[in-house]
Amino acid sequence: MLDKEKDILKKVRRNNGILRLSQAQALGIEPHEIYTLRDKNKLIPISRGLYRLANIRMTENYDFIVVAKRVPQAVICLISALSFHNLTTEIPHKVYLALPGPGAIVATPKDYKNPPIKVFRFSGKAFSEGIETHKQGKVSIKVYNPAKTIADCFKFRNRIGLDVAIEALKLYCKSNNCNVSLLTYYSKICRVEKIIKPYLEAILS
Repeated sequence: MLDKEKDILKKVRRNNGILRLSQAQALGIEPHEIYTLRDKNKLIPISRGLYRLANIRMTENYDFIVVAKRVPQAVICLISALSFHNLTTEIPHKVYLALPGPGAIVATPKDYKNPPIKVFRFSGKAFSEGIETHKQGKVSIKVYNPAKTIADCFKFRNRIGLDVAIEALKLYCKSNNCNVSLLTYYSKICRVEKIIKPYLEAILS
């Protein structure tokens, strides 16, 4: 039995230390075996049907990994994306997610106590453009690139704070990755070109 438990835990570890119950059977793990390890405190439930190793070392992007496995169609956005790209001094207390349009299916908020999430609806090119995919072990995390994120922040300035958007713009303009043409492109998609322009001109002058 101990060898079986070790084998299961090894498989979970190879899966970034996180496992969905729906994935277990494909790995040769029965649900009752997951529940047994949970009862022994060797697996910790994160949310409904999602478990992590009790002794896993939390990585910097651990919450993003959890969300990517739970909602693979979502894209990390706004303050969470700023944090990912080191373009803010804000500490996000939730994972900010973009989902396509009003019809996308997402689990109810009660499933996201750990980590908590905040969902924003994007449509058309505002959702599909500017997505980067970053591999964290075997998990792919989708996050908007810096220029797209800044445009989004100005678009949602009334919900996240104009000061957050301006700070991000300043940090972006000081970075080696600054691309004004790209920023202008995304600001047009998000329909905030006229709003960003005076701030951008003041920073670059």
